Order: sequence, then structure tokens, then C-alpha cells
Amino acid sequence: MKKFSLLLGFIITGITLFAQGPKFGLKAGLNIAQFSTNSSTDFNSRLGLHAGALAHLHLGPMFALQPEVVYSSQGAKFNVGNDEHSLGLSYINIPVNLQYMFNNGFRIQTGPQVGFLIDVNDKVNGQETGFFNSDDFHNVDLAWSFGLGYLTTSGLGLDARYNLGLRNINEDGGGNSLKNNVFQLGLFYMFDHAHKAKSR
Repeated sequence: MKKFSLLLGFIITGITLFAQGPKFGLKAGLNIAQFSTNSSTDFNSRLGLHAGALAHLHLGPMFALQPEVVYSSQGAKFNVGNDEHSLGLSYINIPVNLQYMFNNGFRIQTGPQVGFLIDVNDKVNGQETGFFNSDDFHNVDLAWSFGLGYLTTSGLGLDARYNLGLRNINEDGGGNSLKNNVFQLGLFYMFDHAHKAKSR
């Protein structure tokens, strides 16, 4: 995982050096998170939030690279007896998406994402249970992102994205696999107005 993170960092640095000057923005929105699993446990969706910063690097008239640093509240809900557990996993995610930009403001995007686990909490009826902690999960997650965005001439944009988990985050093993799958819907704002108009 350390090698993957270093490689991702080198790729971002190299493209930044050769691409046109980066433009910056902020983003925030809603997560609808769930686990995919091979176990018999039925996991339900858990709502969370994401927020962070982005850099937009033009590689040409129609293509751009967009690395981001995003706090993301993920996890899932599940039942044990009559109790509904809300298991929250908080990550710092670093997605790097290649974008194809249409002239009307729309863009499609895809790319890898590495996530670093920063907090784990499990609640029943709003009370901490203490059943899970960070030792129960791998501290590095991998995903692949697919998305659609739209940028207006005002600088405000809409982003819809699905992050498909690639790594089993279950540290306990035992043959049970857990992977993060997260649908994200949010807003972003680009600071450079001249860049915004050109991107459409």
C-alpha cells in the first residue's frame, strides 16, 4: 500500500509539472455508503458527508486531471437482534480522476482513489457501543471512481460519483470480505472565473 501511495504521488507530481497551471476549488456533499460482502450479514446504506479541496489540471482542450483531498464519512448499517448498528468509517480520500470535458459544461470522469482510515465508531440509538475500533479494519483502502460533473459559468458545479471498493478492508480475515461502496452527490466551486468560462 505504501508503494501504491508513493506511485500515486509521483504521478500527480509529474503531471502537475507538465500540465498547464492548476486551478483550485472546494467541494462538499452527501455520501450514501454501504459494504459489499461475501458474508450472510445484510448491510444497509448509511448516510454521511464528504468535504475537501481539488486541483484541476488541463492536459489539453478536452482533457483534464483532477486530484483531490477529501474527508469522507462512510460505513454501513446492520442489525444484530433488535438493535440497528450504524458503523461509521471516516477516511481521508485522495482520488485522481481523468476528465473528458464537453463544450456545454458537462464532464465525465474516472480514476483511482486511495483512502486512509482516521476514525471508527459504532452506534446503537446514538450511543457508542465500543464493538469496533481501527484495529478491526485495514488503514488503507483502494477504490475506483466513476462520475459525471457539470460546471456553470458562475464557478459553481455539480458532481455525482460512484466509488467502487477494490480492497477487502476486514482486518480480522476469517474469509469474510468487506469493501466500501459509496455514491456521492455534491457541489463544488472553482475559484478562477476565466478558467471556468474556458472549460465550458
